[in-house]
Amino acid sequence: MRTDFSPGALPTREHLPAGDAGTPVLDVVIPVYNEEKDLRPCVVGLYEHLRRTFPYAFRITIADNASTDSTPRVAARLAAEIAEVGSFRLEQKGRGLALRTVWSASDAPILAYMDVDLSTDLNALLPLVAPLISGHSDLAIGSRLARTSRVVRGPKREFISRAYNLVLRGSLQARFSDAQCGFKAIRRDVAQALLPLVEDTGWFFDTEMLVLAERAGLRIHEVPVDWVDDPDSTVHIVRTATEDLKGVWRIGRALAGGSLPLDRLARPFGDDPRDREIADVPRGLARQLVGFCAVGALSTLFYLVLYSLFRQVSGSQTANALALLVSAIANTAANRRLTFGVRGLGGAVRHQAQGLVVFAIGLCLTSGSLAALNAATDSPPHSTELAVLIAANLAATMLRFLLFRAWVFVDRHGDSRRTAPPVAAHGPSSPGSSTTGTAHDEQQQPYERYHRHRPDEQPPRPQPPAPYDTTRSRADADHLPWSDATVSPQHTDPRNSR
Repeated sequence: MRTDFSPGALPTREHLPAGDAGTPVLDVVIPVYNEEKDLRPCVVGLYEHLRRTFPYAFRITIADNASTDSTPRVAARLAAEIAEVGSFRLEQKGRGLALRTVWSASDAPILAYMDVDLSTDLNALLPLVAPLISGHSDLAIGSRLARTSRVVRGPKREFISRAYNLVLRGSLQARFSDAQCGFKAIRRDVAQALLPLVEDTGWFFDTEMLVLAERAGLRIHEVPVDWVDDPDSTVHIVRTATEDLKGVWRIGRALAGGSLPLDRLARPFGDDPRDREIADVPRGLARQLVGFCAVGALSTLFYLVLYSLFRQVSGSQTANALALLVSAIANTAANRRLTFGVRGLGGAVRHQAQGLVVFAIGLCLTSGSLAALNAATDSPPHSTELAVLIAANLAATMLRFLLFRAWVFVDRHGDSRRTAPPVAAHGPSSPGSSTTGTAHDEQQQPYERYHRHRPDEQPPRPQPPAPYDTTRSRADADHLPWSDATVSPQHTDPRNSR
């Protein structure tokens, strides 16, 4: 997995101004492969819908995934006929590659995509992008599995879709309801930070982007959609499902190993109320208490089971020490990851060493309690021993939480992260503005650099993204290979042309 991209501080969410002319607010990408029959009705229908209902300037970009039929010529004719339509040609297949390439080159502050079959009712498009325009959310997805969605499709696809989302919930703890619906949108500033972390270039691209966004704490808005299955869909279900499962395994392994730098995306905006300093309210205390209590309850059960097992072959003191040692190591590891959100292997040895010190304190409490019990009675029953140990462990647990929070997992870099100034130079509040002094300036060149493709023209072949180099800087990330792709031309303000 890629691990070196450092987006830094992202700008505060702001509502996009309605009167900002010159740059389209919305760029809708339609990835296609051999869709010569459906492309024109789709683009014309989408254009007419946006022209009637969308209150901002917009653009429609056709992303041709190496089609071998007349799709490129149809796309070129549409781009020539409609000013708000542009065409883009890739010589490599892959829906994820097409979306990442076009989104990375676009100058629109809101980026979206939809399938060419128009299975999703277009009335959901404005509700999809409205939370992104207002600054409330970071990504938005259409959901066919929401309670109020109206969906018409066969039982086979329904079963596969629901089974896949159950796999995501069970293996990756995903909370969004529909990863595969071809109806999504993202803010451009978020995409610039998130897309370099997404490795897949095919159908798993959507799922990987959503999982990483959710794990990074970004807000995902879901819109119930009306959706009718396309019986002529060319998607190979078995092959796609196999690739998706491989992607789930890859992402799960990366998340478990802490190799993804999601902490660099955590709290990416400067307006998160959880980051505000409030008198007499310790930062993150409520969430940490809930996590610590859950881990502590499981650790206590684990400890009691171990004690009962060890007690059968050893004395009470030895059984207590062994059970407490094993459960303490597991408890420290679980609290490190789940309660205090520390990922990766950095500092793990130090944390375990400090956890052993905490363990020693707990050992003194529990051993002292057992010693006092044995002094009070020569042969206490096993149930009494367990009751005394539970009481002693509760006291040790309270002390453990305080030591974990104040000493073991103290946020030594929290102040520097909280005081980092937001990079507002590329914020969405001024979609067409130009600024200097930031690493993003060179990347955010408007579409005037690009040109339309003629049907007989061979555009440059976009290079696939190179593996991440852990020494690459933020400035290097602005020049990733897919940002140099050739896109379409003169895009005028559609409000001026009407």
